[in-house]
Amino acid sequence: MTRPTVSFEFFPPKSLEGSFRLWDCVNTLAPLDPTFVSVTYGAGGTTRQLTHEAVGTIHKTSGLTVAAHLTCVDASRDETMAIAQGYADVGVTEIVALRGDAPKGSDGFKARADGFASSVELIEALAGTGKFTIRVGAYPEQHPEAASQKADIDWLKRKIDAGATSAITQFFFSADTFFRFRDACVAAGITAPIIPGILPVENWAGARKFAQSCGTSIPLTLAQGFENAARDGTTDLYATAVATQLCDNLLQGGVDHLHFYTLNRPELTRDVCHALGVSPKVRLQNVA
Repeated sequence: MTRPTVSFEFFPPKSLEGSFRLWDCVNTLAPLDPTFVSVTYGAGGTTRQLTHEAVGTIHKTSGLTVAAHLTCVDASRDETMAIAQGYADVGVTEIVALRGDAPKGSDGFKARADGFASSVELIEALAGTGKFTIRVGAYPEQHPEAASQKADIDWLKRKIDAGATSAITQFFFSADTFFRFRDACVAAGITAPIIPGILPVENWAGARKFAQSCGTSIPLTLAQGFENAARDGTTDLYATAVATQLCDNLLQGGVDHLHFYTLNRPELTRDVCHALGVSPKVRLQNVA
């Protein structure tokens, strides 16, 4: 099995305890030499300032390449581009450009009159600066708001054509789901890399709820497996085995990069990476 390259997603802390958890996550996973790490926005842009601070601090203190999430939610074009320029000013030149989720309790995404109406408009503006590497989201299973999966793929192609250089998928539980999506993207003329997003399941109840909200299929055998593991007290062992097997299947199918949604809990992600042969980078010292 070929050793894959990896990347990790973190979310910004909302409390002192959350800050300690984030830095523990960064310190645990940084030795695995990720290609990049990303930092999310909260729904409705609620963590915009926290995201900006976390991106800057990780970039300055860890030596990692940081990709900042940037959305179209609740900001004008000028405000959004000023945030992007702020990232460029401190040396952060990778952006994950997303439409973004509407605030909880709202009727869905509504663009501001002076804001970006879609992720495509945001990508075009970022690409026009010539300052950023732009990644985007992709959905191997139909997005709940999409008319069809074909519509999802057509929209992804528009994002790539607008200037994005790669896409990171929503998480999924079957390698065949990813392979079917990848084949459909190729058939649609998409040549940019499609990076599979992996969710090592820290909490099955939470993961199941999240999957249902974003349209991710849950295999019956997986649900039964987690129920059995919870009864036997082997949940972490089972979660590690499931994620490792999924990643191995992807690698056998030609995938060479894996993106992990860590939820700021690094242990399962670290254990899966180790099982895949992604071990801490050895730094040789000159002892002469």
